[in-house]
Amino acid sequence: MWKPSVTVAAVAERDGRFLLVEDDTAHGRLFNQPAGHLDPGESLAEGVARETLEETACGFKPTALLGVYQYHHPTDAVTYIRFAFTGEITGHDAGRGLDDGIVRAVWLTPDEIRREAARHRSPLVMRCIDDYLAGRRFPLDVLYHHTP
Repeated sequence: MWKPSVTVAAVAERDGRFLLVEDDTAHGRLFNQPAGHLDPGESLAEGVARETLEETACGFKPTALLGVYQYHHPTDAVTYIRFAFTGEITGHDAGRGLDDGIVRAVWLTPDEIRREAARHRSPLVMRCIDDYLAGRRFPLDVLYHHTP
C-alpha cells in the first residue's frame, strides 16, 4: 500500500536571512530548512517546533502555515507531503547538540541559497522561500488536530 511521508518544515527569516541546516545525507552534504517527519500523536505545529529545536538548537514558534507541498523524490521513490510554517525564533540553546547528521545551522540570504541550488535537499527548499517572500501565509486555525 502506498503511503506518503508527512513532514514539517520551518521557514524562519531574520534580517533578510533564512535559517537552514546543512546535513550529511545519502546524497551528500545538502541544505534544507529545519524539517523532519511528524511523530505519532504530535500536531503539525508541535512537530515543526520540535524538529527546529532538534536540528538548530533554536526555539521556534509557528505563526502561520506557509503552504502544503507534495514532492516525489526520483531516486528514493518516496513521496513527501510537507507542511511548511513561518514563525519566530524564540531563543537559542548554544549548549544543545544537534541531531545526528546535522553539520550546522546557518543563516543565508535568498541569493546565497539560490547559489547553492545544486545542494538543496529538494526543490521545496527554494519554493518555500519564494512563497515566503511573495507574502504567502495561511492562519494556523486552518489546521485541526483532534485529540481523544
